[in-house]
Amino acid sequence: MHVPDGFLNAPTSAVAGVVAAGAIAVGLRGARRELDERTAPLAGLVAAFVFAAQMINFPVAAGTSGHLLGGALAAILVGPCTGILCISVVLLVQGLLFADGGLTALGVNITLMAVVTAVVAYAVFRGLVKLLPRGRRTVTAASFVAALVSVPASALAFTLLYAAGGTTDVAIGKVATAMVGVHVLIGIGEAVITALTVGAVIAVRPDLVHGARDLRQPLRLRVNGELVDVPDAPKDPEPESAPATARSHRPLWITGLITSLVLAGFVSFYASADPDGLERVAQDHGIDKTEKEHAYADSPLADYGVKDVANERLSGGLAGVIGVGVTVAAGSGVFWVVRRRRTAAAGSGGSAESTGSAASSSSSSGSRTV
Repeated sequence: MHVPDGFLNAPTSAVAGVVAAGAIAVGLRGARRELDERTAPLAGLVAAFVFAAQMINFPVAAGTSGHLLGGALAAILVGPCTGILCISVVLLVQGLLFADGGLTALGVNITLMAVVTAVVAYAVFRGLVKLLPRGRRTVTAASFVAALVSVPASALAFTLLYAAGGTTDVAIGKVATAMVGVHVLIGIGEAVITALTVGAVIAVRPDLVHGARDLRQPLRLRVNGELVDVPDAPKDPEPESAPATARSHRPLWITGLITSLVLAGFVSFYASADPDGLERVAQDHGIDKTEKEHAYADSPLADYGVKDVANERLSGGLAGVIGVGVTVAAGSGVFWVVRRRRTAAAGSGGSAESTGSAASSSSSSGSRTV
């Protein structure tokens, strides 16, 4: 659902840009709370995986395809604020290097594909998790439904933007029906990919899935025929933190990176060549008449191929590998900085607290002396 330049007028694109910028600012602040020493390195990997998965269009109807949006997946795995940043990084890489999605429409695409999908999906996910029995299957099922809902929600958001600032004279009712209808089908594919991915991660490292962090079942014992909660053991920070720190995220990171490279470098060659949902609707209703050529249409990586590489398979594969590399590097860099700022803030707070405690102790000591 990459909106190109020319579909929306300048004022609407500008407003969407302001919304996107505000969401990114909130995301940067919120990501400091969501990321820790275990999950921060994985956020960049999530962005790279979404980039790779978006290269694989799957057929959803005659002459129409769809691809992963990724907002639901990112929000559930690393948190809604971090998820918005993940998809924003992907869209920025796609727009600047691969001429995918307009530059003046970058704010529109971030609003639709990052903000709307992540916010809607995580709201639905948390609601279902609270209603359904606690457990890993609940997380996977809730992921499926949340992802399914997020895609037509994004399509509906595009329709509202087009009603406000569309550049062609077309009946909005027809656009809404077509957009939501085809994106419900795309949402099914999104839901399957999201549920399978979340299920795979939660099977091996549930502690790294943001959406599953508070789902641990309390231990209960049967006493005189009744189930009672086991009293909490005395808290000992040292032993508690040691196992989590000792469990390295490196095997999962390496597996995820290899999977992303294979998807982008090899599997993407077999993706459907049919236009995606937005492109099909635009063609059928004349919306594409006002589409403008991308400013970077002559980029060496435009249209996900390496310029001057004649072999189509090799060209697309190299472009995919480059894209995964750039995305994981950019994403990891952003989240490393966010994580460092959180650590620095925590350290500063801790130092202030220690100073205050020392002063208090000194004061108390002086009182006892007197």
